[in-house]
This record gives sequence, C-alpha cells and structure tokens, in this order.
Amino acid sequence: MHLQDALQGYLRQLAADGRSTHTIGQYHRHGSALLTWLDAHGASLDAADLTPDLLARFFASDAARNRKGGGAKKATSTNAMRTSIRCFAAHLHAAGLIAANPARLLRRARCTPPPPRPLHEDEQARLRALLAAAPDAEGQRDRMLLELLLGSGIRIGSALALDVGDLDLSHGEITLRTGKNNRPTTALIPQGLAEQLQQFVAGRTAGPLFLARGRRLSTRQAQRRIGIWLRRAGIQGRSAHAMRHTFATLLLARTGDLRLVQAALNHASIASTTIYAQVDRARLRAAVGR
Repeated sequence: MHLQDALQGYLRQLAADGRSTHTIGQYHRHGSALLTWLDAHGASLDAADLTPDLLARFFASDAARNRKGGGAKKATSTNAMRTSIRCFAAHLHAAGLIAANPARLLRRARCTPPPPRPLHEDEQARLRALLAAAPDAEGQRDRMLLELLLGSGIRIGSALALDVGDLDLSHGEITLRTGKNNRPTTALIPQGLAEQLQQFVAGRTAGPLFLARGRRLSTRQAQRRIGIWLRRAGIQGRSAHAMRHTFATLLLARTGDLRLVQAALNHASIASTTIYAQVDRARLRAAVGR
C-alpha cells in the first residue's frame, strides 16, 4: 500500500477512536513530513518498504531536527514527532499492512521539559493596569479573558469554547466542554472572578462567551491580542499559556499541596503537575534563610 493512502487510513482510524482534531492534525503534519522526505530522497513510498534504517535517517536529517523557519527544534518537539511516527508505524503493523514494525528501534530522546515561566507580581500588576485602562469593548473583552485565564488556570482553547450557558456563577463553577484529550470537566472560580463574569455577560443567556464581530473569538485572534497586551506591558517571552502557569504557581505557593494543583488544572497524571514544584523559589529562599 502507498504510504499516503496508509496515512489517510490512519487518520480516519484516529477520528473513529475519538481523538481530537488537534491530535489528528499533529499526526497528519508529522506523517506528511516523513513522506515528503522519503519522496525527496528517492525512497520507496510503499508501506512495505519502510525500514528502521529509513526512519533513523529521517530523524537524523534536518527535516526532522530543524524548524521550517530555520533553527533547531526543541527536543520536546522532536519527541512529539517520534511519538507520531511510532504510533503510525504500529498502526501499519497492527492493520496487517506490513510484516514488521519499522519503528521498533525508535526511542524518544531523554530531555527535561523547561520550567514554567509564570508572570511575576509586578508583571501581573502592569498587565492588569494596562487592561483596566482599555477604552473600548474589545479591550474589555481581552481583559475578561485574561482575568479568566489567571483566575481559573484553564487553557485558552477551553476558555474560548465557553458559551454563556456554561457558567454557573452562583456556585462559582464553569463547565469545560473542550479540554485536553476531549475530557469534559468542571473548573472552579473564585467569587471575585464570578462577579466580574456576571458583569461581563451583561444579561446574555446564550451564545459564545467571547465574541469578535458577533462571532466566537478564535484561538489565533486571542493569542495575537494577548501577545499585543503582553508586549505593551513590557513582558517578554510569554504567551497565553503563561497565565495557566501563573495560576498553578500561585496556588501551590498558597497551599503547598501538589495534588490540589493537579485537581485544579485537571491533569490526568501528577507527573504533569510536578513541574510546578520546581518554581516555588520563595519557599526555597525561606528554607535556606535568604
């Protein structure tokens, strides 16, 4: 079978398995990168001809190691591609399309994820002051979005997927219908944030919570807007995800309870939460007497 046909079949299987569009899109990109490299190097595009050596040559090449815009990829990004190709190859073998799994020798590189970079207190103050002075409805929408991210720790995709009907402000709860791995869940919010949201919805009972010209605000639009506000506040090297890091870091500092942070972030595994144990510098300074 031609690898392009095999890849399309694999993507259909992922959709049938209920995988998210984000996951399917990532597997598509990674699989297509492999096929493009094979074609450019005159290798066979028959699934039966895919070998461990071809995969090793691909992952040692610039096509796998470098970004399209130039410069080396992060080790975590290359690991994500390795996982995609390993899963694709395992599917080919399990489906009976090839006699042996060509990715059986492929291993993920050992790497430590970089520590999260939350906003410091002064950065939060500058950002909030700037947004509070925003003169138009668009700026006030951005202010509410950032306050929600900072006050709840939810991901930006989950925030933008919210409808007004997902808010239970009297109980301080919001229903997240779009989460990582498509896990619907509920997030808790403090009373002050619930009051801000109540004022923001201004009597609306349905429709998207965050609007742009009458339509749901897209992730790309929101990330661009947040980037603008961060730059105006003089905050470098941060993105919308820094709000989630900030929430988690502050919650851990207040409670010292990593399990509580795990529950608040809706992490399936405590291993995902332990990165925040590395960043509580204030407690470390107190412990060593500084």
